[in-house]
Amino acid sequence: MVGEAEELYNKGRAAFNNGKTLDALGLFEKAFNMEPENPRYQSYLGLCIAFERGKIKEAVSLCERALQAEPRKAECYLNLGRVYLRSGLKLRAVEVFRKGLSIDNKNPEIVAELQAMGLRNKSIISSLPRDHSLNKYLGKIVAKLGLR
Repeated sequence: MVGEAEELYNKGRAAFNNGKTLDALGLFEKAFNMEPENPRYQSYLGLCIAFERGKIKEAVSLCERALQAEPRKAECYLNLGRVYLRSGLKLRAVEVFRKGLSIDNKNPEIVAELQAMGLRNKSIISSLPRDHSLNKYLGKIVAKLGLR
């Protein structure tokens, strides 16, 4: 039974990544019903509930439960942030995405979400304008060194 739930989860991830959120919802529901305490299943089910049913409170509850069970999993932060973003709570989403990056600073999905939102890193020298040459060059150096 555990193997079947994992297979459903993997199919659900593939469906979600291909934009088939309704199909993914059904697959995640089945996996969740088999293993209701699995944080990954809770997190993705919450995400799909937000996208397909618009039940934000239920989605947030599922995602937060998953996050409490797995606080070191960046994908839990990713999904909760996506739910907040879907509900129009952009600042809360940014906060959650940044917490996720503190767990896994190279998570490509979180980075992509933040880039899609058009967010930029804070300037290196905050007393100078963002487009000042010192800020530009120091920012490039810090980024190349992987310190951001």
